[in-house]
Amino acid sequence: MNMAHHDGSMVRQSGRTLLLAIHGAGRALQLYPLENAAVQRALDDLVAQSAAMVALEGQVDIQLSGEFIFINEVRLRLGLDNFAAFSGFVAMLRDAGVGVLRIGQGVSRREWQAFLSAISSLPPDELPDESYEVLRQRMQQADIVSLEIDVTGDHDPNDDEEDEALARAKRTYAHGVSAARDVVQGVRMGRAPNTRRLKRAVQLLVDQVLENQLSITGLTTLRDYDEYTFTHSVNVCIFSVALGRRLGLQRMQLYDLGLAALLHDIGKSRIDLDILNKITALDDLEWRRMQAHPWLGTMTLFKMREGEDLPYRAILAAHEHHMKVDLSGYPRPVRPRRLGFFSRLVAVADGYDAATTRRSYQTDPWEPAQVLREMWLNPGRGYDPVLVKALINLLGIYPVGTAVILDSFEVAIVAGPGSDDTQLHRPMVRVAVDATGGRLPPPGRLLDLGQSSADGSYPRTIVKVTSPERYGLVVGDFFI
Repeated sequence: MNMAHHDGSMVRQSGRTLLLAIHGAGRALQLYPLENAAVQRALDDLVAQSAAMVALEGQVDIQLSGEFIFINEVRLRLGLDNFAAFSGFVAMLRDAGVGVLRIGQGVSRREWQAFLSAISSLPPDELPDESYEVLRQRMQQADIVSLEIDVTGDHDPNDDEEDEALARAKRTYAHGVSAARDVVQGVRMGRAPNTRRLKRAVQLLVDQVLENQLSITGLTTLRDYDEYTFTHSVNVCIFSVALGRRLGLQRMQLYDLGLAALLHDIGKSRIDLDILNKITALDDLEWRRMQAHPWLGTMTLFKMREGEDLPYRAILAAHEHHMKVDLSGYPRPVRPRRLGFFSRLVAVADGYDAATTRRSYQTDPWEPAQVLREMWLNPGRGYDPVLVKALINLLGIYPVGTAVILDSFEVAIVAGPGSDDTQLHRPMVRVAVDATGGRLPPPGRLLDLGQSSADGSYPRTIVKVTSPERYGLVVGDFFI
């Protein structure tokens, strides 16, 4: 390996590009004959990317550890936009029993084509160790010398259990975002959405909340403004389900609640993108159009309900989530009514996520603790106070994603409630900056502030909330 220590970010960027090229060439070879122009372009790109990576590093070891990918000991941080491709790459290697793919100097187009053809045509019913032996023999027969495979990698992180939980949560989150994107884009194009896929995504999200709320709730901090329409819907689903669970709803009820939350803003798919993406204040006409999205959502869901098992409460939540408990919101009701339970709950989750989202045009967004305080103390916001109180109890005084300073002079990102749920001021945190001011690479060091020493004292305590930007921290990086 080249002993020049390259910046990890350069390895990550080049590594992502290389893995996408491998995945793309593999897919092209599966779909088209070798002489097809798309296959030739994909192989050209792969040869160029692998040559560039080898030139950068001398030798490239792609290693699997759990659900994570390391390139020369640098763990790739995967975005939602390329998560499916990376998941496919991991599955391809794992099914073949491969833990390490080593790329040496001078790897040729012929070797890549032979390797990808060999690994993609392995017998599907073989066990991984049997597939590995078949693949190794095929590589020998094809005289592949610049690509090597091994069963396991050298990387063996101590926090495998935490990594696995986070990886499962990330897969579930990405699946939810993808399903939400498909529904919105389908409605925009006048196409009937795949309700079955949507329900499956909700079931996975609900199951993840029930299994490991800490990991999945942490992903809501991603709040990517480029994907806001879709990540917001998934975040509202997660917060709604976590809140519903706190209030004692059963799994089947949570499935219905999650579906209602994921679809609450479906009416926005019928609003012009120019209005949705406008970064300055809306004029009166644009605002009236925006205020029509609950009604447009109601009509959209009624149409979806034809022939589909769509809960009525999902339609009601789309219609009522901006009405406010005193009915002063929009749309204005024709007669007095009590808002549905799902509607009030989704409204609280929606308000919290929207207010804590850092949009591209915001310079000074509110911190999560400020948002909860405003929702609780300002009745003009129109939220059900009982449900806001339940949300505060769920998230704690310091919600997930809050940057805090500890009395140890460390800076940390709140990761979730602590082990002692009576100590709301002692959450789980990920230390991001140590006492000397040194930055810890994401995901930081996980600490439970609710865990006391043998003498009953607490090693660390939160002193105050701070801004992550002040320390150059991107909160979402600590949950990827």
